Amino acid sequence: MRVMGVDPGLTRCGVGVVDGAPGTPLRLVRVEVVRTAPDADIATRLLGIEIGIEALMDELRPDAVAVERVFSQHNVRTVMGTAQAAGVAMLVAARRGLPVAMHTPSEAKAAVTGNGRADKAQVTKMVTRLLRLETAPKPADAADALALAICHVWRGGAQARLAAARTRSDRTSTRGGTSQ
Repeated sequence: MRVMGVDPGLTRCGVGVVDGAPGTPLRLVRVEVVRTAPDADIATRLLGIEIGIEALMDELRPDAVAVERVFSQHNVRTVMGTAQAAGVAMLVAARRGLPVAMHTPSEAKAAVTGNGRADKAQVTKMVTRLLRLETAPKPADAADALALAICHVWRGGAQARLAAARTRSDRTSTRGGTSQ
């Protein structure tokens, strides 16, 4: 499975693509940071993020997209910009018919470090180790995007299997309940 992780942000939007499956070694496909000018108006910045993510999706063809779930921060303006960038990533994925999953920062941190409260240095170190990279991905937005992709490879696969099992169970119980 190829997963694109997106760490949304208006100035720096981290995008990391990983190939893998639960129980198999992960492979880095690409890591980028889509950047926009802080002094540009919001519409222009969102357009820049859309163009950057679209180009990466066209080139790398992910099977799924994992976006960081925006959580409440003290600065409402920062939250709004981050949420808008996340919305752009989800829109670009939906336009291509790709499944989109939202993972909290704590989920991504726990997936790669075993600790949902890990700091950025710990996340970067584990992402570097898990992907067998010679140098750490920089800036932190890049490492965070990769952590989201890894989280989805590991957790998303399990979630998909559970959903499929539920569907099979529902079909079985429906057949059993309707026969007379």
